[in-house]
Amino acid sequence: MSDTRTGAGRYRSVFRPDLFAGQAIIVTGGGSGIGRCTAHELASLGAAIALVGRKAEKLAAVQAEIAQDGGRATIHPCDIREEEGVKAAVAAILQAHGRIDGLVNNAGGQFYAPLEAISQKGWETVVRTNLTGGFLMARESYTQWMRTNGGAIVNIVADMWHGMPGMGHSGAARAGMVNFTMTAASEWGHAGVRVNAVAPGWIASSGFDSYPESVTPMLRSLKRNTPLQRIGTEAEVSAAIAFLLSPAAAFISGECLRVDGAAPNAKRHQQLATAHRSPSPFQGFHRAKPVKALEEE
Repeated sequence: MSDTRTGAGRYRSVFRPDLFAGQAIIVTGGGSGIGRCTAHELASLGAAIALVGRKAEKLAAVQAEIAQDGGRATIHPCDIREEEGVKAAVAAILQAHGRIDGLVNNAGGQFYAPLEAISQKGWETVVRTNLTGGFLMARESYTQWMRTNGGAIVNIVADMWHGMPGMGHSGAARAGMVNFTMTAASEWGHAGVRVNAVAPGWIASSGFDSYPESVTPMLRSLKRNTPLQRIGTEAEVSAAIAFLLSPAAAFISGECLRVDGAAPNAKRHQQLATAHRSPSPFQGFHRAKPVKALEEE
């Protein structure tokens, strides 16, 4: 197995190396976390990657990693909440790559707070990031390219089933994105455009380290509330995204694929059995970074 601390080796994908050869795929939020991992996997499978995010330095770092691994990526700093900026970014991607075969709408963000403590500004900021921005990226990818040429869109949402206490703004936005996914799949199917969503559950990713220390004990306890009795990996989410972008998913559209270890299926009154044969985590990402918030003392 490759050394995940140094980034040595290559991405260990379950898909054939040339799966996306000749294709250009946009990954928003590609500078960190699940987006970074997904960009690496898709690049390892032959795709040219267009990295989109607010911070150019983060995108450039991932671009350099992909180049070191033999792949190709361009960077397009953009605030996906701003319509004109999104229009320009998609146009620039088309100028750089000449096509858009796939869009991974991964960019998102939220903060931990009960509903009563969320201001209107805070609420709208999260909704614009997790819902409006994804809509704008999808609409522009469709109108500027996919409407004539087809393509595949994968929207990344979250485990917001049965509500999302502590992150109600994000839960509302993610639920909206699932509904948008179903609507877009219906309206754009005639153009050969498939639209699906992936809903990650509790995933060991850099996002965990952005929450206050007061939340750390709760984060470390999450695995006990999951029937598979562990936290997921970025590579497990990326594999689901790659599948939905692939020809194997040619008749799948309007669907939301959960990657959550069956956590939403566990009932509050249920005493979860201690795992004695939990499936081993898939650790395909050779450059995965440790999540400090999940490190037991």
